[in-house]
Amino acid sequence: MDAGGILEAVDAGADDFSPARLAAANIHPDTRLATDYLNHFNEVVMLIDMLPMMPDCAPDVVAWLPRSYVEHFRRSHFKERDLAIAAYGAVDPVRRAAFESTVRNIDKALGDVQRMITEAPMDALPLEAVTDLTEMRVKPLLAHAMGLINGAPPVTLVTEDSADAQSAVDAIFG
Repeated sequence: MDAGGILEAVDAGADDFSPARLAAANIHPDTRLATDYLNHFNEVVMLIDMLPMMPDCAPDVVAWLPRSYVEHFRRSHFKERDLAIAAYGAVDPVRRAAFESTVRNIDKALGDVQRMITEAPMDALPLEAVTDLTEMRVKPLLAHAMGLINGAPPVTLVTEDSADAQSAVDAIFG
Protein backbone atom coordinates (compact mmCIF):
# COMPACT_ATOMS: atom_id res chain seq x y z
CA MET A 1 0.00 0.00 0.00
CA ASP A 2 1.34 3.48 -0.76
CA ALA A 3 1.30 6.43 1.65
CA GLY A 4 -2.16 7.58 0.53
CA GLY A 5 -3.72 4.17 1.05
CA ILE A 6 -4.24 3.91 -2.68
CA LEU A 7 -2.44 0.91 -4.10
CA GLU A 8 -2.84 -2.64 -2.95
CA ALA A 9 -2.64 -5.60 -5.31
CA VAL A 10 -5.30 -8.09 -4.34
CA ASP A 11 -5.02 -11.15 -6.55
CA ALA A 12 -2.70 -12.72 -9.08
CA GLY A 13 -4.80 -11.60 -12.08
CA ALA A 14 -5.15 -8.04 -10.83
CA ASP A 15 -2.27 -6.80 -12.97
CA ASP A 16 -3.93 -7.84 -16.25
CA PHE A 17 -4.94 -4.42 -17.53
CA SER A 18 -5.69 -5.47 -21.10
CA PRO A 19 -8.24 -3.16 -22.74
CA ALA A 20 -10.62 -6.07 -23.28
CA ARG A 21 -10.53 -7.14 -19.62
CA LEU A 22 -10.95 -3.56 -18.37
CA ALA A 23 -13.83 -2.84 -20.75
CA ALA A 24 -15.56 -6.09 -19.77
CA ALA A 25 -15.26 -5.00 -16.13
CA ASN A 26 -16.77 -1.56 -16.87
CA ILE A 27 -13.42 0.13 -16.24
CA HIS A 28 -12.30 2.64 -18.86
CA PRO A 29 -9.55 0.86 -20.83
CA ASP A 30 -7.50 4.02 -21.35
CA THR A 31 -7.85 5.81 -18.01
CA ARG A 32 -8.22 2.66 -15.87
CA LEU A 33 -10.94 4.37 -13.83
CA ALA A 34 -14.48 3.12 -13.19
CA THR A 35 -17.57 5.32 -13.16
CA ASP A 36 -19.03 3.11 -10.42
CA TYR A 37 -17.08 5.23 -7.91
CA LEU A 38 -19.27 8.23 -8.70
CA ASN A 39 -22.31 6.35 -7.36
CA HIS A 40 -20.97 7.16 -3.90
CA PHE A 41 -21.56 10.85 -4.65
CA ASN A 42 -24.63 10.49 -6.85
CA GLU A 43 -26.54 8.87 -3.99
CA VAL A 44 -26.09 11.85 -1.67
CA VAL A 45 -26.76 14.33 -4.49
CA MET A 46 -30.04 12.52 -5.15
CA LEU A 47 -30.95 12.94 -1.47
CA ILE A 48 -30.04 16.64 -1.62
CA ASP A 49 -32.22 17.05 -4.72
CA MET A 50 -35.12 15.46 -2.80
CA LEU A 51 -34.81 17.83 0.20
CA PRO A 52 -37.35 20.42 -1.07
CA MET A 53 -40.05 17.72 -1.27
CA MET A 54 -38.76 15.51 1.54
CA PRO A 55 -36.90 17.55 4.18
CA ASP A 56 -36.78 14.42 6.34
CA CYS A 57 -33.90 13.27 4.07
CA ALA A 58 -31.66 15.86 5.76
CA PRO A 59 -30.28 13.43 8.38
CA ASP A 60 -29.27 11.04 5.58
CA VAL A 61 -27.43 13.86 3.80
CA VAL A 62 -25.64 14.80 7.02
CA ALA A 63 -24.74 11.14 7.70
CA TRP A 64 -22.96 10.76 4.32
CA LEU A 65 -19.19 10.31 4.68
CA PRO A 66 -16.41 10.79 2.12
CA ARG A 67 -14.89 7.59 0.83
CA SER A 68 -11.75 7.22 -1.25
CA TYR A 69 -11.80 5.39 -4.57
CA VAL A 70 -10.13 2.33 -3.05
CA GLU A 71 -12.31 2.37 0.06
CA HIS A 72 -15.42 2.60 -2.11
CA PHE A 73 -14.44 -0.50 -4.06
CA ARG A 74 -13.33 -2.42 -0.97
CA ARG A 75 -16.84 -1.92 0.46
CA SER A 76 -18.71 -2.41 -2.79
CA HIS A 77 -20.31 -5.42 -4.41
CA PHE A 78 -18.77 -4.41 -7.74
CA LYS A 79 -17.98 -7.71 -9.45
CA GLU A 80 -14.48 -6.67 -10.52
CA ARG A 81 -13.65 -4.61 -7.44
CA ASP A 82 -10.19 -6.16 -7.04
CA LEU A 83 -9.37 -5.27 -10.63
CA ALA A 84 -10.73 -1.73 -10.13
CA ILE A 85 -8.48 -1.26 -7.09
CA ALA A 86 -5.39 -2.66 -8.83
CA ALA A 87 -6.05 -0.65 -12.01
CA TYR A 88 -6.31 2.52 -9.91
CA GLY A 89 -2.71 2.00 -8.87
CA ALA A 90 -1.75 2.01 -12.55
CA VAL A 91 -3.61 5.20 -13.49
CA ASP A 92 -1.38 7.82 -15.10
CA PRO A 93 -0.06 9.93 -12.18
CA VAL A 94 -1.13 13.23 -13.78
CA ARG A 95 -4.68 11.94 -14.34
CA ARG A 96 -4.83 10.46 -10.86
CA ALA A 97 -3.67 13.72 -9.29
CA ALA A 98 -6.35 15.67 -11.20
CA PHE A 99 -8.96 13.07 -10.26
CA GLU A 100 -8.01 13.05 -6.58
CA SER A 101 -8.01 16.85 -6.50
CA THR A 102 -11.51 16.84 -7.99
CA VAL A 103 -12.68 14.26 -5.45
CA ARG A 104 -11.26 16.37 -2.60
CA ASN A 105 -13.20 19.35 -3.93
CA ILE A 106 -16.40 17.28 -4.16
CA ASP A 107 -15.88 16.12 -0.58
CA LYS A 108 -15.35 19.74 0.56
CA ALA A 109 -18.44 20.98 -1.28
CA LEU A 110 -20.58 18.21 0.18
CA GLY A 111 -19.14 19.00 3.61
CA ASP A 112 -20.26 22.60 3.10
CA VAL A 113 -23.77 21.36 2.24
CA GLN A 114 -23.80 19.22 5.37
CA ARG A 115 -22.62 22.17 7.47
CA MET A 116 -25.39 24.37 6.05
CA ILE A 117 -27.93 21.75 7.10
CA THR A 118 -26.51 21.14 10.58
CA GLU A 119 -26.09 24.85 11.35
CA ALA A 120 -29.64 25.70 10.26
CA PRO A 121 -32.36 26.25 12.83
CA MET A 122 -34.44 23.08 13.27
CA ASP A 123 -37.45 24.61 11.52
CA ALA A 124 -35.65 26.51 8.74
CA LEU A 125 -33.64 24.30 6.41
CA PRO A 126 -31.86 26.63 3.93
CA LEU A 127 -33.14 24.75 0.88
CA GLU A 128 -32.36 27.44 -1.67
CA ALA A 129 -28.76 27.84 -0.48
CA VAL A 130 -28.24 24.07 -0.31
CA THR A 131 -29.67 23.65 -3.82
CA ASP A 132 -27.54 26.51 -5.17
CA LEU A 133 -24.35 25.08 -3.66
CA THR A 134 -25.13 21.65 -5.06
CA GLU A 135 -25.93 23.01 -8.54
CA MET A 136 -23.01 25.44 -8.68
CA ARG A 137 -20.25 23.36 -7.09
CA VAL A 138 -21.04 19.70 -6.53
CA LYS A 139 -22.62 18.84 -9.87
CA PRO A 140 -19.97 20.57 -12.03
CA LEU A 141 -17.27 18.77 -10.05
CA LEU A 142 -19.02 15.44 -10.58
CA ALA A 143 -19.22 16.17 -14.30
CA HIS A 144 -15.49 16.95 -14.29
CA ALA A 145 -14.74 13.69 -12.46
CA MET A 146 -16.84 11.81 -15.02
CA GLY A 147 -14.83 13.45 -17.78
CA LEU A 148 -11.55 12.43 -16.16
CA ILE A 149 -12.81 8.86 -15.89
CA ASN A 150 -13.89 8.84 -19.53
CA GLY A 151 -10.69 10.26 -21.00
CA ALA A 152 -10.99 14.05 -20.87
CA PRO A 153 -7.66 15.88 -20.55
CA PRO A 154 -6.31 15.49 -17.01
CA VAL A 155 -6.66 19.03 -15.73
CA THR A 156 -7.60 20.22 -12.28
CA LEU A 157 -10.84 22.16 -12.21
CA VAL A 158 -10.57 25.48 -10.40
CA THR A 159 -13.47 25.88 -7.98
CA GLU A 160 -14.68 28.22 -5.31
CA ASP A 161 -12.73 28.14 -2.12
CA SER A 162 -14.39 26.64 0.97
CA ALA A 163 -13.91 29.98 2.73
CA ASP A 164 -16.30 31.49 0.16
CA ALA A 165 -18.82 28.78 0.92
CA GLN A 166 -18.39 29.36 4.65
CA SER A 167 -18.99 33.08 4.06
CA ALA A 168 -22.23 32.19 2.29
CA VAL A 169 -23.25 29.99 5.24
CA ASP A 170 -22.40 32.79 7.68
CA ALA A 171 -24.40 35.31 5.63
CA ILE A 172 -27.48 33.07 5.74
CA PHE A 173 -27.39 32.77 9.52
CA GLY A 174 -25.84 36.16 10.32
